[in-house]
Amino acid sequence: MKIEGQPYRSLWWSDEKGCLEIIDQRWLPHELRIQEVRSLDDYADAIVQMRVRGAPLIGATAAYGLALAMANDPSDANLAAAYDRLHATRPTAINLRWALDRARTALMPLDPDRRAEAALALAREIADEDVDINHAIGTHGLSLLRRLSAEKDRPLNILTHCNAGWIATVDWGTATSPIYQANDAGIDLHVWVDETRPRNQGALTSWELGSHGVPHTYITDNAGGHLMQRGLVDIVITGTDRVTRRGDVCNKIGTYLKALAAKDNGVPFYVALPSPTIDWTVSDGLREIPIEERDPREVSHIQGAGPDGIAEVRVTPEGTPTRNDAFDVTPARLVTGFITERGVCRATEDGLAGLFPDLSARRA
Repeated sequence: MKIEGQPYRSLWWSDEKGCLEIIDQRWLPHELRIQEVRSLDDYADAIVQMRVRGAPLIGATAAYGLALAMANDPSDANLAAAYDRLHATRPTAINLRWALDRARTALMPLDPDRRAEAALALAREIADEDVDINHAIGTHGLSLLRRLSAEKDRPLNILTHCNAGWIATVDWGTATSPIYQANDAGIDLHVWVDETRPRNQGALTSWELGSHGVPHTYITDNAGGHLMQRGLVDIVITGTDRVTRRGDVCNKIGTYLKALAAKDNGVPFYVALPSPTIDWTVSDGLREIPIEERDPREVSHIQGAGPDGIAEVRVTPEGTPTRNDAFDVTPARLVTGFITERGVCRATEDGLAGLFPDLSARRA
């Protein structure tokens, strides 16, 4: 995608510098900062601090982190240590484990002197695959939006939650990919963008959509249900950090409430789902997916841009107890369907297995 007319990915390997470069998302949407990542600790910190964020992007970052580790020390012991260090960074997004497992499986049979080159090639492959997957999600989602738009004599109103855009992936995004492709195809549409407290990732979505020229309006988290009651939402599309084999969806906190409101108002609720985000080993999302609890300061403080630059301010009384659950689980019964790189399916075990028979064999 483009920033001020210049094409970017969310991360890229610099052969000239011999390191990974990332967009440090902590400063968006107010300032674009490019950062070099040069040590394993820095890779881990980038994931924990959400310099990189979004399940697909976290997975790609971790793959490059293993490549760095193999360049420094390709031994079995260091491969195991680097795997554990990166795997511990964030517990909920399954793409992290998926990428690390894929890399470890590919590297373990190799002689140590071949691992560094193979690990870097695999990290590039994972990043490029993510771009292709997300573009395909957009193509299938475009068909869905085109059909819904044909039924309207006004702009198609789409509501999204959190940021499942190109900066949450390597490129295109998941939930935004159909939106970009529909906009580029000339479909008359408008996007309601949830602010998504506590980290206000909706601001990132607004920044993305505005840069691409997509009509949108930024709203409070709690406005979605009200807009649905007024007939101002035609479809909800979100991303996801992990989906169980039965179709339960774990995504940014607040997604469950949007699904409840959509169900009550007869609004289709779709989840843009890349196949690496399916956890075939898990059945019950409420009981089996670990929910990350992040630093309470993300709730008690907020960052914004003022006359003196970017600053953080407290929004709660000093000493107020604060809790910060980062994700919630939306049961499959509330999900209309999944938009995947292989097509659209029902949010059921059979629906997912029908599109991904080769992957569903991993079911426990």
